[in-house]
Amino acid sequence: MRAVIAEDSVLLRVGLVKVLEMGGFQVVAEVDDAPSLLAAVEQHRPELALVDVRMPPSFTDEGVRAALEIRRRRPGTAVVLLSQYVEERYAADLLSADTSGVGYLLKQRVADVTEFVETVRRVAGGGTALDPQVVAQLLLRRSNDPLERLTPRERDVLALMAEGHSNTGIAETLTISESAVAKHINNIFAKLDLPAADSGHRRVLAVLRFLGTSRS
Repeated sequence: MRAVIAEDSVLLRVGLVKVLEMGGFQVVAEVDDAPSLLAAVEQHRPELALVDVRMPPSFTDEGVRAALEIRRRRPGTAVVLLSQYVEERYAADLLSADTSGVGYLLKQRVADVTEFVETVRRVAGGGTALDPQVVAQLLLRRSNDPLERLTPRERDVLALMAEGHSNTGIAETLTISESAVAKHINNIFAKLDLPAADSGHRRVLAVLRFLGTSRS
């Protein structure tokens, strides 16, 4: 699986290359700014782009804007945003465009190589991954919205859904049965007033509601 890395810190970029290569990825390009990232994606057509949120010249949201442009031009390219701090609006921006094959992680997650590679591989395979700290912050700021209808356990399940876990993964994390997970998810759908649809689509809608975005 081919990957492009966009990170202006040379040390971190070198580290990311090694981590991805250890995980079985082929890093076909490594760049340090958004224009070079877009050019590399057009040239190499990778399955994955690992993108720093803040890059030259202004070090604000160049990476986010480049990620959105990649998703517009090549929807099949998975994108993982890397950030130094929790900036939930960037996660919402990316996920409001499409929830398949997207992730938002803090850079500190790279230290746990095994978990980081598993998360990136999951996103590259079409999944979604949100950093646990982003999820925690979203939970803290919630008030007076449909999420308040959820029980603590249902909120735990929804948080793990937002992190990209499957039903099996949620069951293992919470030490409950998969049938219990399925029941909690159905309750979440009902309490969030999600329209009848296939379970995959409603799962996406639940995560978007969790992020505070809207999508019909």
